[in-house]
Amino acid sequence: MTHLVHYKDETTLMATLAAVVAGQLAEALQTRGKATLAVPGGTTPGPFLRALAQADIDWASVNVMLTDERFVAGDSPRSNTRLLRETLLQGPAAAASLVPLYASAGQPEQVLTELGKGIASVLPIDVCVLGMGADLHTASLFPGADRLAEALDPNSPAVLLPMRAPGAPEPRLTLTAGVLRASRHLHLLITGQDKLAALRKAEQPGPAADAPVRAILSVPSLSIHYAEKAVAT
Repeated sequence: MTHLVHYKDETTLMATLAAVVAGQLAEALQTRGKATLAVPGGTTPGPFLRALAQADIDWASVNVMLTDERFVAGDSPRSNTRLLRETLLQGPAAAASLVPLYASAGQPEQVLTELGKGIASVLPIDVCVLGMGADLHTASLFPGADRLAEALDPNSPAVLLPMRAPGAPEPRLTLTAGVLRASRHLHLLITGQDKLAALRKAEQPGPAADAPVRAILSVPSLSIHYAEKAVAT
């Protein structure tokens, strides 16, 4: 069973995780003079990203990327890049360099090489924060996705792959499992009892193809951060 830190509420989780990540980035900056941060999209990590944006570190020396992106224009409501600009890349963190996971094209394959080179130039990731879906996906490593086996293959040289999955309305671009696993510090952020139940299911033996989050659960540096969902009032 993986080690899980259970917080008293979402507010505490988001603030504490932001402080932990800021400290790990500061350590990387002190050691190497630069740092690479990868973060998830979606709405759940918004409070964490806004808190992290205020951290007093040398953001001008930090490269920031998403763990995955929907292949939509940057001004789309479904764009993770747009959410990142509205949450993390504000205040002090606006000085960070964004490593793109999207470029305008008809299909993601047309820009895969260009985007992959940009990502490869800032690897390995110093701090990576991931989310997880109730279907046991992480990043855009979805059960049943067309190139999941390649993305999970530990011998694959790919750092970025396009992904099309059942139920996903548009193609995705995702960091591969090898890139995620190589992160110096790895965090999994989950909220709500449905996600906790999904995590416990993923902890059971079975192929990663059925539960892609299994690809990271065995990483020694992984920390899992959990809180109940806040009750709306």
